[in-house]
Order: sequence, then C-alpha cells, then structure tokens
Amino acid sequence: MALHLEGLLAIVIFYVLILFVGIWAAWKNKNSGVEGGSDQSESIMVGGRDIGLFVGGFTMTATWVGGGYINGTAEYVYLPSHGLAWAQAPFGYALSLVVGGLFFAKPMRSRGYVTMLDPFQQLYGKRMGGLLFIPALMGEIFWSAAILSALGATLSVIVDININMSVMISALIAIFYTLVGGLYSVAYTDVVQLFCIFVGLWISVPFALANPAVSDIGVTAVKRVFQTPWLGTIQPSDGWMWADNFCLLMLGGIPWQVYFQRVLSASSATYAQVLSFLAAFGCLVMAIPSVLIGAIGASTDWNQTSYGPVPPMEKDESDMILPIVLQHLCPPFVSFFGLGAVSAAVMSSADSSILSASSMFARNIYQLAFRQSASDREIVWVMRVTIFVFGALATAMALLTGTVYGLWYLSSDLVYVIIFPQLISVLFIKGTNTYGSVAGYVFGLLLRIGGGEPYLRLPPFIYYPGWTQEEKVHHLTKEVEHIVMQRFPFKTVAMLASLLGNAVFSYAAKYLFESGTLSPKYDFLDAVLSKHSKEIMDKTTLVGSDNIILSEMAPVKPRIGSSLAGTFMNAEALSDEGETSPDLNNEPQ
Repeated sequence: MALHLEGLLAIVIFYVLILFVGIWAAWKNKNSGVEGGSDQSESIMVGGRDIGLFVGGFTMTATWVGGGYINGTAEYVYLPSHGLAWAQAPFGYALSLVVGGLFFAKPMRSRGYVTMLDPFQQLYGKRMGGLLFIPALMGEIFWSAAILSALGATLSVIVDININMSVMISALIAIFYTLVGGLYSVAYTDVVQLFCIFVGLWISVPFALANPAVSDIGVTAVKRVFQTPWLGTIQPSDGWMWADNFCLLMLGGIPWQVYFQRVLSASSATYAQVLSFLAAFGCLVMAIPSVLIGAIGASTDWNQTSYGPVPPMEKDESDMILPIVLQHLCPPFVSFFGLGAVSAAVMSSADSSILSASSMFARNIYQLAFRQSASDREIVWVMRVTIFVFGALATAMALLTGTVYGLWYLSSDLVYVIIFPQLISVLFIKGTNTYGSVAGYVFGLLLRIGGGEPYLRLPPFIYYPGWTQEEKVHHLTKEVEHIVMQRFPFKTVAMLASLLGNAVFSYAAKYLFESGTLSPKYDFLDAVLSKHSKEIMDKTTLVGSDNIILSEMAPVKPRIGSSLAGTFMNAEALSDEGETSPDLNNEPQ
C-alpha cells in the first residue's frame, strides 16, 4: 500500500494548495469592485472588471485547458482509428479564442454586459433569454459532470481509492472556494492549476520516453510498429465530417459563459482581445505534453510493462491513456506528481463552469425575468445557493449516469447550432427580433436532434446524404452495437439554417407588421411594434426600472427602403463609441 499512500499524499497536497489559494484570493479581493461602486453580485460574476494581464492570461487559457482537454488530446492521438490528425481540440479551441478575440470580445465588453445572455434579453426579451439559458446551462452542467466522472475514474485506477469519494471531495473543494470568492478564486486557482499541469506533465514526458518498453515515437509516427502510425490519416470519405467537427470546436467554442465570464472581467475591450490571443497561444503550448503522451502510448509494448500484455485500447481504457502512461511508464514519485496535475486540471474546469451556470441563473433568470427589484444581497445569496445546487447536480450526474459524455457532446452541439447563430444575429445583424430568434432556435434544434447521437444511442430521424451504418464492438463485453454515422456536415448546416431562419423570419415579421399586412394585435411577442414593452429587456429595464409609460413606445415607421448594407450589418457592434453598460446607465459621471 506504500505506493497508493504516496499517491494519496500527493493529491492531498495539491488539493490543500488549491483550496488555500482559493480562500486567499477571496480574502485579498473581498472589497475589490465593491469599493468602486459596483454591486457585490457583479463583483462575484466578473471580478470587479479589474483582472490583470498575468492572472487574466492564465484564467482565459483555463477556459478550455482542463481535464477533458489534456486527457482527450492524449486519447485521440493514441487511438489507432484517429491519431493526431483527428486530435482537433488544440487547434480548434485555439482558433476559437482567436475568432472570439477578433469579433466578439470587443462588442461584448465595450457594452458592459455582465453575462453572455444579457444581449439576448436586451433584444429578444426575457422569455427568449430563458429559452437560450437551457442549452447554455446544459453545456456547463454536463461539462462539469463529464470531467468529474473522468477524474473519479483516473484516481480509482492509479491510487486505488473509491471513485465516489474522490469525485465528491474534488467537487466539494471546487464548490467551496467558488462559493467564498467567486471569479477571483476561480482566476487565482487557475494560475496554480495550469502551472501544476504544465510542470507535472513535462516532468513525466522524459521519463516515459526513456522507458525501455517505448519505441522511438518518430518511427511510430509514420510506420506501423505496435499499431497504426499515431499521426493518423483523414480518409476522403471522412473529410466533411472532419470539417464539421473542426467548425464545431472553432465556432462552437465561442458562445460559452465560461469564455465570456473572462472577457467581461477584463478592464477594457482591448484588454479582453489581448487576453483571448494570449490564451490561444497557451492552449497550443499546454497541448504539447498531451500529444507526446498519446504518442508514447501508441509506441509502447505493453507486454513489457506492469500494465500487462493487453493494450489499453482492447480493455476499453483508451480514455485513460494519459494516467496509464504516468503510472506504468514513469517512476512512482513522477507519476504521482503528474496525477496531481491531472486532478488539478479537472478542478480548473469544474469550478468555472459551476460559477458560469449560477451567474446566468441569478442574473438572467432570477433577477431580470422574475425579480427585477431584487436587492444585491438577495442576488448574492441566490448565486451561492445555485453554485451549491449546480455543483451537487454535476456531481450526482458524474456518479449516477453512465452517459454523461454523450450528454455533454449533445449539449455542446446545441450550443453551436442554437446559441452561436443567435449571438451573431444579436451582435451583427441589424433588425432581428424575437420571431426570428424563435424560428432559428427551432430549426437548429430539429436539424441537430434529427441527426441522432451515437453516444446516447439516440437514433436519427433525418438521414443526411452519405450516412452509413457501422458496427462498434465493445472489447470487454463483446457486445456488437450498430450505429449510424452521419458523414454529412449536418451540425454546421443546422447552425447555418438557424442563422438564416433567424434573419428571414425576423425581416418577414418586420415587413408584415410595419406594412400593415398583419394587425398589431397579432404581435403577441411585442417584438416589432412594441419595442419598449415590459417583455423586451432594453437598457432601461436592465437597470431595474419598471416605469415604462405609453409615450415611450416606439412609433411604427415603415423602413423597408433602407439600404441593404445598413439593414444587414450592425456597424455599431464593432465600435466602442456610444456604448455603455446596461447596468451603468444611471451611475453618476
């Protein structure tokens, strides 16, 4: 048991260190933002908007660099059917941060929003904001559950401790320091966690490469030794599917509250862009040791190791190739340092996702949709309760369901096909309204769900061109599963259909009502003729005022003859001029 006790000690040291840093960050910044006139709830959500370059760069990198990122990259490089060619996460998420910095960070930060859902509620109303909250919440909760589940499996394999206990302790620590310090604790612990990941994995790589059971990874990259070359190939028939998945990562990685949480905490719009670019570089750098560990796993004669003659792939343990390499190819003290890095990586993802979900609920659902007169203290307590509730929900899912990864894959797809086109519409397409938003939501949802989801064993009811049926054999149970592979880029098509549907239905509704073809009484969403109704969360409503009077209703003026460029491009979204925070309109100058 000495080996396991050493591992347990290493993990305890890492966890105590992270807990200490989280509490210290909360204490150090307990009055930050509040002294400057901001509410405490906003300080918890966006850290007083004074996150520095050093901490900001680390916490922005931690948007995607976590347990799923480093484990998943190693797994795909190791898998014979995939290889480096299919390990898209490093470049996909790096480009996601670049695109986000170029086009989305500036308009979001310059307008002073507090959460990602603010612009939707400002333009489309509180009910539409509630609908868009659903896929956003699903993505955050399922992501947290998936990485907590991976952590439990990893620790149970290497340290031989109870999987339920390891998941619950990890979740409790992340929930506790997030409860205490909000974004400040999340940001400062991200610095420690990314440092641990980088050092822990880079210490492990040379020892693993030097193991006698490992062949030259330069040879195994292009030649078959123990399995097919780990560089991988993309077959012509898989080209569209590869492109579809890459677009999902690159564009679908933008509309997440975990990203905009960091963007909106920056001290300026330009700063938010710089942090995005720094994080893109950080994503690529942090992926290098994972790629090497995956290549090492593909170059190992497992018969010469303590793991045994059967490779991890044939035991259905490919998803744990990184901790397996650390345990069986490195000296004990090195492997346990690497294990601590892996567990730290998981917590760096879980804490920010839980904070993101609670921020959106407290502000966009509780405050703006139900209790606009709620005090700041009340919002803070709602956030604390929901941090605990969402954290407990993610933990329960990690322990009780075996399909948590399938749920996360599906929810991340919904974020891509539903929220991303809505974000483009609300920021850059002038004149969209709630009718178009609802139509786009429905189109994206139906076209994505219609394609099925193999991870959830959800059969398709739309068979896109080029679909095939394949057999998947589970090595341990010998169970044969027949799955439908959609090789058509249906996810991207669903996203484009959602974007087009939003624009077309918005302008159709606008024309029908403003031209008098439809009576004003049919504008039941108050989206065209009554722009300043209680339903539409304009800037006045966002600051808590409920005194909208009849004289403030927007006059009906047909504007069908406006220029095409002016109609479809909202140039104001790319400018800082004239933009103010919806929460700061009433602040003294």
